[in-house]
Amino acid sequence: MLRSRYFITTGALALLLAARAGAEPGVDAQSIHIGQVAGFTGSVAASVKEQTAGARAYFDLINARGGVHGRKIVLESSDDGFDPKKTVEITRTLIEGRKVFALFLYRSTPAVEAVAPVIEEARIPLIGPSTGAMLVYEPPRKYLFPVRASYHSEVDKIVAHLVTMGTLKIGVLASDDSFGKDVLAGVRASMQRNSLPTHVVATYARGTTKVEEAVKKIAEYQPQAVIMICTTDSGVEFVKQMKRTGQNPLFVTLSNNSSNSFVKGLGSDAHGVVVSQVLPYPFAETVPISKEFHTAIKDRQDVVASYASMEGFVSAKVLVEGLKRAGPAPTREKLVAALESMNRLDLGGIDVTYGHGNRSGASFIDLTMIGRDGKYMR
Repeated sequence: MLRSRYFITTGALALLLAARAGAEPGVDAQSIHIGQVAGFTGSVAASVKEQTAGARAYFDLINARGGVHGRKIVLESSDDGFDPKKTVEITRTLIEGRKVFALFLYRSTPAVEAVAPVIEEARIPLIGPSTGAMLVYEPPRKYLFPVRASYHSEVDKIVAHLVTMGTLKIGVLASDDSFGKDVLAGVRASMQRNSLPTHVVATYARGTTKVEEAVKKIAEYQPQAVIMICTTDSGVEFVKQMKRTGQNPLFVTLSNNSSNSFVKGLGSDAHGVVVSQVLPYPFAETVPISKEFHTAIKDRQDVVASYASMEGFVSAKVLVEGLKRAGPAPTREKLVAALESMNRLDLGGIDVTYGHGNRSGASFIDLTMIGRDGKYMR
């Protein structure tokens, strides 16, 4: 009789846990639904697709092993056309209509800036936003969990490298939006710390490749190097137009342009362009995370090795670790607490740190140069 009661109690507990899990938006007995909004069309489309393919490779790997606590991860991706207004509209639909459990891998500083109040209101976490803007780090926002290092950390590395080379006359190309303003603030602070002379700054309209005026202004300055705070297509156009003026300064850009599509767009003009990186080298099995990445994509036709696809892969790994720690009956608040329990979590050559009032993410930064063969060299 006692044994019978034990099994009844166990069964009741299992039903209770299932009921609680089912009541949480985006979670049922078989799956966890995760929402993504990013520019699958528009000026960042190529890199967004690379990132998402890398993330799906990791989710598929986990799902093939039975998922997280028996649930498969379902990534619901939507296109905002690189328009922050659409980002907000689609996010509300994902939260209120499609009832996703969490948000993941949004792209661009203006998009994340626009959607931040929405996720705070809905109390839904966004993991791995693909931006290094300070708004996702300071002040810490409870429901934002950046994985990559900040843009300010990247420009510190860039400026220090230029100073070491004796490159002191520096021009800056910046998009006229919150992304450009954020990184530009970091550039100015870093140059001031390094006692560099006054530099020239030229801006261009966000979401366009209209860089003619910027090219004219920077070319007149005749810089030794140009730091490009821009999207992939505008960066490609800027380099090509600058070279047509007869000038060939050292072109340096940030990790948001580290996709294979950036190299392809530059074509014969790619050689010598420097790109800062926030992830380990993805083209060889140099560290454990790179090896895991290559193992996951080796038989896939939809994923190519790139820094962008590696970012998606690593961000997916952070999300999965959070889901594991959240337990078999996850809630959004449990996921937040689970992510906050990660202190220097080693992902295999790169670690992330969160905590109550801490959204540091990763601190890994490297500098690469595009070689004559169109490949990134460390």
